[in-house]
Amino acid sequence: MSVDDLCYMSAHEALKRFRDLSLSPLELVEAIIEKADLIADTVNPFADRYFEEAIDRAKKSEALYAQRTADIGPIEGVPLAVKDLCEIAGKRTTAGSLINAQNICEQTSPHVQRLMDAGANVFARTTIPEFAWLFTTQSRMWGVTHNPWKIGISPGGSSGGSAAALSAGAATIATGSDSTGSIRQPASQCGVVGYQPPHGRIPNIGTSSFNGYAKSGPMTRTVEDCAIMANVMSGQDYRDHNSFIEPVLIKLSNQNLAGMKIAFSMDLGCYEISEDVRRETNEALRALRHAGAKVDEVPVTWAGGLIDLALGNQEVLFAAFLNENVKKHGDIVSNYVPQLVETANSYSTGVYHQSLLAAGQVWLEHLGPLFQKYDAFITPTTTYTDIPATGWQKDTVNVNGKEYTDTDTTLAVLWNMFNKCPVMAIPSGRASSGVPTGIQVIGRPYDDQTVFRIAKAFENEKPWLDCAERRPVLASKLS
Repeated sequence: MSVDDLCYMSAHEALKRFRDLSLSPLELVEAIIEKADLIADTVNPFADRYFEEAIDRAKKSEALYAQRTADIGPIEGVPLAVKDLCEIAGKRTTAGSLINAQNICEQTSPHVQRLMDAGANVFARTTIPEFAWLFTTQSRMWGVTHNPWKIGISPGGSSGGSAAALSAGAATIATGSDSTGSIRQPASQCGVVGYQPPHGRIPNIGTSSFNGYAKSGPMTRTVEDCAIMANVMSGQDYRDHNSFIEPVLIKLSNQNLAGMKIAFSMDLGCYEISEDVRRETNEALRALRHAGAKVDEVPVTWAGGLIDLALGNQEVLFAAFLNENVKKHGDIVSNYVPQLVETANSYSTGVYHQSLLAAGQVWLEHLGPLFQKYDAFITPTTTYTDIPATGWQKDTVNVNGKEYTDTDTTLAVLWNMFNKCPVMAIPSGRASSGVPTGIQVIGRPYDDQTVFRIAKAFENEKPWLDCAERRPVLASKLS
């Protein structure tokens, strides 16, 4: 087996091989580290790295498997990359900012702790834009992260480092967080799986636990790996008053989608959709129908103004969080941060109130009735693929003859507003440039199981990254 095949091995397959002793955790993490070094200068998906520690942990995991001990965790020895927004005790978490360059954490985020307790081997942190507030991944702290499919193109943000590492075969599993699409948009850009759980399913700490839009979730290359991570990460933690008493156990099967009804909208009634995204989305819908689902296009007339309010909701919180930091440290923040704060300050607190009222009204009049009739709702994840890696609202992109900034090319933002709905981004294909496209599956409130069922059935119809021909060329150079 080539090093590259090891790097793209699913966690599910790796765990089977660990158990039958045909693969060691040490062999896998060494391959991952080799790939990480190979792409460091071109893709740049990693912040701090713990390679030596990871090798030591892999040796301990190897010994546990050899002893066939009962103490083996459910993801023992699987290499895990953690977004540089999630805390790890004794390690620094910078949030992509030089302000936090010396910020050593005293505790570990609950979902990360659960992954570590289950045996995951944290080998690196992944890059994010400063304070996780861009749809590209760039900062003075970590530089520019590129898309493995096309250098110079963004991997998305803010979980861009995690998505890029997975896509490049430089991580087996990774964590992300999502308050305006920050898991799903990079997952789509890089051709991997990203899951935004219902609010409260996976516990957070700090400000994220009180921001209803914000969730932490798994990022993987397969739906099955996503389920493995979600099952470990979910459940109550006393530090998060929104977290649930009982975790939800996702069960996957290869059953078809017979009897399932799915609604879809190509553009939410207000987006320009590129020809590439439209083509690949239609192909995805055909695959879902082939899997047995009844798929209906539904008219959407309510999204445009609501999207603006969703962004306004988060801008108000962002401004409140960063105003003092920018006043004190304006000389060391990334050049876009003061401008972001200025934009955020332009929103009145009334926008926050309006966003809550509008979400309730739209659910009452539109989405509630839709989910009474349909099991799930599907849209593209992004409208366009080739966003410049350093293009934050500086370089516009042309979609069907109209100019847009990167912020205007994601359909993910809206679903943070309806935060009880689970949403999964899955790859749908590739644009003519080679950059991936994606769709998002939106489920009824707390109906994680149906979202995973649809995603798994689709993956069976249209597998991705499972062979060299479906992987980024840049990342397929190890033998």
